[in-house]
Amino acid sequence: MKLTVVAASGGIGRQLLEQALAGGHEVTAVVRDPGKLGETSARVVRADLARAGTEELRAAVAGADAVLSGLGAVGKAGLGVAETGTRALVEAMRAAGTRRLLVVSAAPIGTVASPGRPNPPRHDPGEGAVMRYVLTPVVKRVLRAHYADLARMEDVVLAGGLDWTVVRPPRLTDGPLTSDYRIAYGQNLRRGSKVSRADVAHCMLRSIDDPDTVGRILGIAD
Repeated sequence: MKLTVVAASGGIGRQLLEQALAGGHEVTAVVRDPGKLGETSARVVRADLARAGTEELRAAVAGADAVLSGLGAVGKAGLGVAETGTRALVEAMRAAGTRRLLVVSAAPIGTVASPGRPNPPRHDPGEGAVMRYVLTPVVKRVLRAHYADLARMEDVVLAGGLDWTVVRPPRLTDGPLTSDYRIAYGQNLRRGSKVSRADVAHCMLRSIDDPDTVGRILGIAD
């Protein structure tokens, strides 16, 4: 398949890139700083997703069977990039006629308010007591601005008219690829406190041609 990986030098993006190339796919990597990729057989497109426009991204997504995005803010300086960059990406895909989009969000986003969903449920139905009353509230306070950006990003994806899948992992680790993870549709998983970036990337790649994941939000965890 022809795949476009957005934010390909990030934690999940790099895993997507490496696994896609290892799987024999033809890959276009979209990055702000190509120097961070090192040597790669992928086609590299330089773009700052915080400022990129539709035309700048159109060539990167044209002809792709799927676009996979690991876009998200790293630190306060990048806040807003998930929403802004994804909006430009969706517009570029629509202009190019590219349909399949898979993005990474985060496990708590189902309970974060956004313009598109001003009254989300107070708790995720898949969470156990420890996650619901202890871990999730603490993480949401610490990463409030980051999660607000991701919630707005999800609004953009859901309203974009594409064949989308949103993957919501809990705490990300640098553990190995195991392919032994759990998924749930539309909710998080009990005792699902972590998952490796490698397994998230594997899930996204495996979901590309799985019709059951189109238009769905996936919870994932070890």
